[in-house]
Amino acid sequence: MRFMMLMIPLGYESAPPDVQLDPERVAAMMRYNEALKEAGVLITLEGLHPPSMGARVSFAGGQPMVTDGPFAEAKEVLGGFWMIEVASREEAIAWAKQCPASDNEIIEIRQVQEMTDFSDEVQQAAAGFAELPHAGRA
Repeated sequence: MRFMMLMIPLGYESAPPDVQLDPERVAAMMRYNEALKEAGVLITLEGLHPPSMGARVSFAGGQPMVTDGPFAEAKEVLGGFWMIEVASREEAIAWAKQCPASDNEIIEIRQVQEMTDFSDEVQQAAAGFAELPHAGRA
């Protein structure tokens, strides 16, 4: 089973483009990342720039509209993610609990939908995407 662990750093929604990271916290996080890798559960991971550097495309009325960040209505935003492959939701939670997160950080855990989770009709509608990297893995 694949799970995405989403890092939600509270306050990141208003962080400036040149936000500075604490080297000690980064080192602690790298040790955690290395433990995921050594355990053979890590698929990928990425950190994200703050919303002040982002954009949103909305589709109200069927027309795309671009809004540059920061986004006034944002209460929680992603700071990064890990994609892991483990045997169960409980194992994903156990890994998240080991993260050296600070008091203002939350990790949301979401299972990735696999093609086998869907009906035959949906699998047929999505035919061709199972060949993409990681798509439709069972």
